Amino acid sequence: MIFNLGLPKTGTTTLARALRRAGLRVADWKIRARQTDDPGLTEAFVGRILYEDRFASGDPLARLGGFDAITEASALAAGESLWPQTDWALLDAIRTRHPDTRFLLSARDPEKTARSMMRWHDLGTSRLPRNTVPGLPRGFGGTEAELAAWVDGHQRFAAEMFGRGRFLAFDIEDPGARDEIAAFLRIDLPWWGRANVNRTGAA
Repeated sequence: MIFNLGLPKTGTTTLARALRRAGLRVADWKIRARQTDDPGLTEAFVGRILYEDRFASGDPLARLGGFDAITEASALAAGESLWPQTDWALLDAIRTRHPDTRFLLSARDPEKTARSMMRWHDLGTSRLPRNTVPGLPRGFGGTEAELAAWVDGHQRFAAEMFGRGRFLAFDIEDPGARDEIAAFLRIDLPWWGRANVNRTGAA
């Protein structure tokens, strides 16, 4: 399993597309009907599945074994505020039960990420400050400065918790990112580009 710890607007969709083009089965934010024969997974948020299985059996990946990668684990929609990539106990359960899992952190300059979040629909202007998010309690996250501090904190958390070995942090804007990821995962990445780009100004 490949598990991305990246936050929204750090290239998670680009990573998903690249891994799909490489022939991997990718769960990104929500499980689509075309991706599973299990009606219990159809249209379910990846984060919801991870938490249900973590508390039901101790294994967050119990029902996601048919996938090769999870590129966007969080969900902030439809009354859900789920952030598995910030939950050490859940991540440690994955690491312990699935020792071959490789963890990625799609990262980006925190200030650029914050600006992108503010422009992405109502993510930064409404949804984040109106919900309780790990490291960003309700009422916070409505400014670029607060969002940048949150993003920076998460990226530092991931690097501190995982260190080296089965963990790779990469800058989505680094021209060498594709080669770095391919070498780490030991796969070819035939496509690399930009997906899910903000249309209201430079991303």
